[in-house]
Amino acid sequence: MNNPLLADATLPLFSQIKPEHVVPAIDQLLTEARSSIAHHLQATQHYTWKNLIEPLEEMDDKLNKAWSPVSHMNSVVNSDELRDAYNACLPKLSAYSTEIGQNEALFKAYRFIADSDEFATLDIAQQKIILNALRDFKLSGIDLDNEKKQRYKDISQALSALASNYEENLLDATNAWSKLIRDAQDLAGLPESALAQAKQTAASHNEDGWMITLQFPSYISVMTYADNRQLRREHYEAFATRASELGPHAEQWDNSENMEKILALRYEKARLLGFANYAELSLATKMAEKPDDVTDFLEDLADRSWRHARKDLAELREFAKQHHGINDLQSWDMAYYSEKMRQHFYRLSQEEVKAYFPVTRVLPGLFAIVDKLYGLQIAEISDFDSYHPDVRFFQIHDQTGQLRGQFYLDLYARAKKRGGAWMDDCVGRKRFDDSIQTPVAYLTCNFTPPHGDQPALLTHDDVTTLFHEFGHGLHHMLTQVDHLGVSGINGVEWDAVELPSQFMENWCWEKEALALMSGHYQTDEKLPDDLFDKMIAAKNFQAGMIMVRQLEFSLFDFRIHRDYHPEKGGRIYETLEQVREQVAVVRPPKFNRFAHSFSHIFAGGYAAGYYSYKWAEVLSSDAFSLFEEKGIFDRDTGKAFLTNILEKGGSQNAMELFISFRGRKPSIDALLRHNGIAA
Repeated sequence: MNNPLLADATLPLFSQIKPEHVVPAIDQLLTEARSSIAHHLQATQHYTWKNLIEPLEEMDDKLNKAWSPVSHMNSVVNSDELRDAYNACLPKLSAYSTEIGQNEALFKAYRFIADSDEFATLDIAQQKIILNALRDFKLSGIDLDNEKKQRYKDISQALSALASNYEENLLDATNAWSKLIRDAQDLAGLPESALAQAKQTAASHNEDGWMITLQFPSYISVMTYADNRQLRREHYEAFATRASELGPHAEQWDNSENMEKILALRYEKARLLGFANYAELSLATKMAEKPDDVTDFLEDLADRSWRHARKDLAELREFAKQHHGINDLQSWDMAYYSEKMRQHFYRLSQEEVKAYFPVTRVLPGLFAIVDKLYGLQIAEISDFDSYHPDVRFFQIHDQTGQLRGQFYLDLYARAKKRGGAWMDDCVGRKRFDDSIQTPVAYLTCNFTPPHGDQPALLTHDDVTTLFHEFGHGLHHMLTQVDHLGVSGINGVEWDAVELPSQFMENWCWEKEALALMSGHYQTDEKLPDDLFDKMIAAKNFQAGMIMVRQLEFSLFDFRIHRDYHPEKGGRIYETLEQVREQVAVVRPPKFNRFAHSFSHIFAGGYAAGYYSYKWAEVLSSDAFSLFEEKGIFDRDTGKAFLTNILEKGGSQNAMELFISFRGRKPSIDALLRHNGIAA
């Protein structure tokens, strides 16, 4: 079989990849990898970077480049056949990864290089790769006896399968629910753009009328604008009970058992490796040194924010009561009356703002900002192999004309596509003897698609999301590190990986920057000053409530992993209630099953690490405060951020890199100031 996953192509051959290619390609590459490792270990007793680590890195690269398009397509153009092929490979990849991590001869070979005279002659990135590898051998159970090694392997395979099943349940439950509405009156309050989208969705199902779904753009427009309170409640319940034992599809795609098993296995894995709990194990690869550092940080932030949040909620309740006669504000009312309140006090409508942010202006504006900061030109390429008609492709060149990175941009929500927004690694930067492998990223969002002749219009939140993911993309693509293990986002401590992404969000609030990325979709008129002033005035609207909600997620995640006890089980909702008792001001209804769709921690990389968003916000706010001092487009400051943070990847510890840029350790003051919370 001529297998596109095995082709020596610069970019994935998406249009040729079929589900039946997946298993044979991965099987062949894993066989080659095992034989290559054995060969290089047996070829000599005197191991060096050149005769061991370099060939292993090339082999990893081949495997990554075959698996990355499969994994990506499974997330964005999911089908039963592709899902089966993807799931068939997970245990194979997990077994291989564990095998490498527990390979005694390989461990000794790495230790040989670390102890050799050559080590001092290697560059910082090479040394970091070796030190990270020695740490990861320990975290893979290299020191365990054979029986425990086998148990570690079994746990890793089971966790991989459970995470995939959790994600599939969530995708299926999200796709399963829709509601066809025949009477336009039932959707009173929805803006024209949301109605047009609902009409388009109905038409795509060969139905007359309007169809609402659990895809996020549809859900959020109903929750924010629908006057029909009963409809909001029904939609809220369907969304809040996805993949659980409750709601319209009760028990059909229930993640309850997956969550319990995941927590139990993570705990067992941590104990096998000598950690007290999974939170401790998680911190072995992060900036934070011990669990108390994390909880102290989160609880301190909660203490500073809680009064602010209570005041936000009291004001919203008073507004709903006084202006709309609502005495019992419910979860399905929050977004609706918040929007009414924003319009009332700030004369600011999200819909009015949206008209100034068509994708056709936002993207060129984003690229212009990146050019001003870092001297980079971004150009669209029309001739490329794609997996869906929505996808676009771009290249980044620096001032010398060098190609620095390439990326796929997939902006719009659709069925069979995982919700949320993310950046993923398609190809990593790596030096060959006579060339550089250019890094390639996937940038994925779930915005409302365009309809008719009208361009897609982004909310200001959407714009911020796009800038966030682009920040991740720049971190991956602008790296100047030549070794795959620490180039781009590889090897970056997980609680620092959100620094470049959250950093980019700051430009979404700056007048000079907004002038570059806004223009009315019909008249091309720039964002008016009075509208900008209203946006700034409303910037910290409900910032206290937003802050404690994120702290609730972070503390919940950390505690279910820190406090897990095998005899008591996961106590998932019990823990969530305790956390809410401590930090939350809004208490959702009993039927809310938030944890059943919290894929960041149950199916993503954020287990006992969701706090990273808040910690990285401290770093990003403090980093941006230097631009506030020097000018938001100050080229020298931009160059310093580029060379100290974006180009260095994971080649040095994140704290060292931050200090190199900022001249000192991070301070929390800028975060509190940006959120309108007194220091």
